Amino acid sequence: MTTLQQAIDQTKLAGHKAFIPYMMAGDGGLETVKPTILKLQQLGVTAIEVGIPFTDPVADGPTIERAGERALVAGVTLRKVLQALASFKEEITVPLVIMTYFNPVLAYGLEAFAQACVAGGVKGIIVPDVPFEESGILREALNPHSIDVIQLVSLTSPPERITRIAAASQGFVYAVTVNGITGERSNFATNLEQHFASLRQASPIPVLAGFGISTPEQVKSMGMLGDGVIVGSAVVTALHEGRMEAIEALIAASKGIYEKSTLY
Repeated sequence: MTTLQQAIDQTKLAGHKAFIPYMMAGDGGLETVKPTILKLQQLGVTAIEVGIPFTDPVADGPTIERAGERALVAGVTLRKVLQALASFKEEITVPLVIMTYFNPVLAYGLEAFAQACVAGGVKGIIVPDVPFEESGILREALNPHSIDVIQLVSLTSPPERITRIAAASQGFVYAVTVNGITGERSNFATNLEQHFASLRQASPIPVLAGFGISTPEQVKSMGMLGDGVIVGSAVVTALHEGRMEAIEALIAASKGIYEKSTLY
């Protein structure tokens, strides 16, 4: 069992759903990385998804794209973020997941990237522009360092592909709840319950919902479908505007809503 899965299981044992906030590293300058992570873990999150700014963020909606642009203007890079994480690794008490695109990883060098992740306390990675069929190159480089490669499953994935992705994913399965890019949504697909039921049946590890979740009510409803939620744009906006109370309300919505049955 990996560090990420252990953290999710511990949240489950406490009677809560996993809550993973997404932050854009360096939105506000590289110096904001440390205080943001320390504040989020103080609020009781399960893990933290640390986004790396990139010039062509194909999976990101306008909110995260603008945050990435602000970070890029501030000179933030993958290398600088990992160095920043390493500088306060001993203070980090929750698993960190890097969300990046493949080009910066390739430019860094896979083995050098893996070593830098270890130095920074990174426990997982999400690379949305590497399809499942090509993801072996990431597992080969990262698994020897106990770093999970987390797979995304879309609403349009056929059953046989869901089974293959769920079997290969590590840490948790990232279940995308909308068709398209990230961003706040008021409505979700009507077949989500069936989709999550199939995922949970196929997956030997936790299943978390992500994309479009932005309100406490959505945290509750989406959280009940699986083992927890990932919240991106709403957290990025709250951090940018200095509204920590909005993040606290989202986290609070994940507490105490775990059903009695075993989910995976």
